[in-house]
Amino acid sequence: MATSQSGGRKHTNSTRHPGATDNVKGRAGRILAKSADNGTYETAKEQETAVLVSVPPRRQSEAQTTEYLDELAFLIETAGATATKRFVQRLEKPDIRTYVGEGKLAEIKAYVQHEGTSMVVFDDDLSPSQLRNLEAELLVKIVDRSLLILDIFALRAKSATSRTQVELAQYQYLLPRLTGLWTHLDKQRGGVGMKGPGETEIETDRRIVRDRIAFLKEKLEELDKQSHTQRKSRGGLVRVALVGYTNVGKSTLMNVLGKAEVFAENKLFATVDATTRKVVLDNQPFLLSDTVGFIRKLPTKLIESFKSTLDEIREADLLLHVVDISHPGFEEQIQVVNDTLADIGAADKPMLLVFNKIDQYKPDDAQHDPFGEVQEDEGEEAAAPRPPLQQLQATYMAKLHDPVVFISAQERTNLEELRELVAKRVAALHQQRYPYQSAGYGQE
Repeated sequence: MATSQSGGRKHTNSTRHPGATDNVKGRAGRILAKSADNGTYETAKEQETAVLVSVPPRRQSEAQTTEYLDELAFLIETAGATATKRFVQRLEKPDIRTYVGEGKLAEIKAYVQHEGTSMVVFDDDLSPSQLRNLEAELLVKIVDRSLLILDIFALRAKSATSRTQVELAQYQYLLPRLTGLWTHLDKQRGGVGMKGPGETEIETDRRIVRDRIAFLKEKLEELDKQSHTQRKSRGGLVRVALVGYTNVGKSTLMNVLGKAEVFAENKLFATVDATTRKVVLDNQPFLLSDTVGFIRKLPTKLIESFKSTLDEIREADLLLHVVDISHPGFEEQIQVVNDTLADIGAADKPMLLVFNKIDQYKPDDAQHDPFGEVQEDEGEEAAAPRPPLQQLQATYMAKLHDPVVFISAQERTNLEELRELVAKRVAALHQQRYPYQSAGYGQE
């Protein structure tokens, strides 16, 4: 179970309350082993294993189901565990009690017990009752998609603002799920007409969590005011924000354009904290911000908590929408980003579409998943071959009636074309927004 220090207080990144008895291993797998020599304790790290479970609708294709499970496996890897098995059951809608049917649940239980798997991860959010029922049936840690993403954000958050945002989202996730987490009190019962100690403990815990949520909201309001003041002090410069799906190369592009040292890694949500740098292209100064990536089914509470971070997008003058062209589902990722931008009120911003990772693009149907397995659709028509980059470029330029840039930030390919296009856009926006500033700015 991962822990973090904030303000001298220790907070846990688990849904289980610190006072509850936890019979399963934590996400980080840290265990204490007493040394026989000197009686001291040493910490050891144990790799956790996870079973992935998905209940896709019947109309969803096998290829899409595989792609979604690949993404879930990548999330698990980012969190520090390993996915060992996948279970898929097609239903009209998930079972209201256990998410999967009785037969599939028995199959999952048999595998978990035989292999000693430490947790079962679901590709959707579970209701509090589903969480309780699954824990009682499988006797291992149950993790849904929201909790997994929250855990990764907690690992990645560095600044005071982002740590507070993540903690608030965690407590909001925890509050409706407290009843099933006090397993150490399940044998204590109150008499007839009396409130049992377990219920009393739960009510006390709910009050503590609600107080903590109220405190964190007040703290975030103060941090939001500070961030707003900082953004106001940047007046006179056009603001450009990098947006896109997670792990599409935004931080790498930020490092290339802004000569920054933003952490970049081939894992999901490598960047949680917004980073802003002053950039000058063709004598056109502007502010460039790297922002948190989006993903399918991004927890609503997380979006609400990250309001101040997302303000960098809302207040930007120009968005650079970075897309991983090598990903088989890049068009769906574009739609997810556009939908999220609409949710936060930034869909009407001027935008440039930047297709990244052209060095990894394969213009045919021989696509492999990130875990080394060839994707094959049994019982379905074969997917159409992916067209050459030149054809894609012509298609998107005709569709959007706007310049589209195909680059490789890692290999520094076509970056001059991107720089020229951004500089022209920035110059035009500056003349539009600040017409009374010094003459000669943005002239070519």
